[in-house]
Amino acid sequence: MQNPDYKAGVIFGIDIAKGSSRARELPRYAVAVLKEGEVTHYKMVRLPRILKLVREEHPEYIAVDNIFELASGKKELVRFLEKLPEGVRLVQVTGGLHKKSLLHLAKENGLSFNQFDPNEEAEACARLASMGVGSEVSLFEDITKIKVSRARSLGRGGWSQNRYRRKVHGAVRERSREVEAILKKASKEHGYTYTSRISSGFGGYVRAEFTVYAKRNQVPVGSGSTADAQIRVSNVVRDKIKYTPLNKLKRRPTIVGVDPGTTVGIAILSFDADLLLLKSIRGISHDEVVKLIAEYGKPAVIATDVTPTPGSVERIRRSFNAVINMPSAEISSEEKIALGRPFGYSNDHERDSLAAALYAYRNYKNMFSRVEKKAPSHLDMDKIKLYVIQGASIGEAIEKVSGVPIPEKKPVKVLETPDEDTEERYRKISEKLKLKDTQISNLRDYLQELKKELKSKDKRISKLELKLENMRKANHLQIRKDKEIEIREHKISSLKKDLRRSKKSLKKAYSNIKKLKQIRKMEIKGEGIPVKILPSFTREAILEIKDRLGIKKGDVIFLQDASGGSTVTASMVVELGVRAVITSSDMTYAAEDVFFRANLPLLKNVRMQRVDDLAVVDPALLQEALDEWEKEAEIKRQEDKEKKLKHLVDEYRSERRRGLV
Repeated sequence: MQNPDYKAGVIFGIDIAKGSSRARELPRYAVAVLKEGEVTHYKMVRLPRILKLVREEHPEYIAVDNIFELASGKKELVRFLEKLPEGVRLVQVTGGLHKKSLLHLAKENGLSFNQFDPNEEAEACARLASMGVGSEVSLFEDITKIKVSRARSLGRGGWSQNRYRRKVHGAVRERSREVEAILKKASKEHGYTYTSRISSGFGGYVRAEFTVYAKRNQVPVGSGSTADAQIRVSNVVRDKIKYTPLNKLKRRPTIVGVDPGTTVGIAILSFDADLLLLKSIRGISHDEVVKLIAEYGKPAVIATDVTPTPGSVERIRRSFNAVINMPSAEISSEEKIALGRPFGYSNDHERDSLAAALYAYRNYKNMFSRVEKKAPSHLDMDKIKLYVIQGASIGEAIEKVSGVPIPEKKPVKVLETPDEDTEERYRKISEKLKLKDTQISNLRDYLQELKKELKSKDKRISKLELKLENMRKANHLQIRKDKEIEIREHKISSLKKDLRRSKKSLKKAYSNIKKLKQIRKMEIKGEGIPVKILPSFTREAILEIKDRLGIKKGDVIFLQDASGGSTVTASMVVELGVRAVITSSDMTYAAEDVFFRANLPLLKNVRMQRVDDLAVVDPALLQEALDEWEKEAEIKRQEDKEKKLKHLVDEYRSERRRGLV
């Protein structure tokens, strides 16, 4: 294998030699340790042995061509990374989400190896990582969790349980305060923040949890335990694996898509369409956005998905003196989804920024292809592309990067030369013509290629327009169907309510008929005289009973609550022509007087038998009560007559005294 320039530090290259990470038996690996340009090989090594070597050598990178050769899944990969010493980074040299083959990368970077030899593949991984090829694999957020809790169980308790609990909780509180003091000091020095959540207990703390917004190696607190309290420090695992290109530190030119607003979406692409960053941040300032973008390279293009360019995006463009890229018309949601689907995104802000970046890349893709065809392979392609984006021609860009000026084309002067030079001049002119013919042929081929591509795109546009029209029709039909269903469901609901009301009314009518039949049956059999119950002495109650039970002339009424009656309600009862009124409570004098003058018996405390809201009175008892009332009424009438006569006599005497008679 060739020996190119190497990067300082120790680098481990690993390739699986036997077995699989998904098999029951532990796989064996080939390990190549690259140190100061020299390589040491370890053959058929198991993973525990590799971890021991890592702790001994403390490499800068562990380079593999596929991270899932080390673990069968994400959980196992997390456990592997947690076992690595601080500062050791895992690198997948074949790239992140969009991988290239190891063989292809080796050829690009001037390496050669036997792809069937795991030892040489491991060495290739190490050397590629030393050149900055590949992406760092990150499974942890820049957040660290610290938990301080009891180191022992409190048990069931006993005579000294409270004292023991106070001792343990006091120890947890003491360790928590020590941790918080360290975090306060460290946060001032390093500028990160933290939050805390404390659960108090008898005599101290049950537990304390601290969330520190920094990487694990930046937090000066370690895991440990004492007799009563323990501290556990852990990383926060990401939802998705993050791949960060190693070459981002080289300040390579980038294409940046920005979605402005309260939540800013940022997407950063390399000139090879590798996604370097996709993130959305709420409440981030302009300076913080510029700083974040600068970390991933030198922006050549700042892209937006709307027209005209928003002011905040223009400010970002001016900060980098980059070229702005915006669509001629607003990009549809369907196109944004189609553009972003291969990469994936978490929300609309990330989708819009990614669509803007990919739309810009698509605009420059053909130009990038022409640069790659014309420019010599040993030159920095990204720099040539950058100059072309900034307005230079491809020839001028190649001249700037290579430093070799392109000879100017001078007009051909026809000089009179001796005849012996005619053949030489003819040869030179023929060569120039051949060169021009070749150029014309290349341009024609390129034109044909563009025409084919245009024709293909026109067909695709026609298909998409037809598909869109069909989708619109389908959506229109679905909307109409949903609207009709909604109207019918509303009508069904209304009819159901009407049906419930009708059933309730019918049930009530059946009940009333049944009760009336009972009353009629008792009347026919002579078992008793039905009494219709009036719950209260009000106008509404009288009308309701009249409608429901049908009070008629000669009926007997029981006033359940006779209080509150007036001359009006008493007159209503009199007008009904009832036979008698029974009550068990006192009635107003005015109402009693109306009944007395109408000669309507008002009976009190007559024994009845109640059946639901009906009552039955024995005919003999009723007659006895009526007779009793008649006697009392006769006495009262005599008293009234005597009072009237006495009043007349007194009036006559008064008039005699005044000399009027």
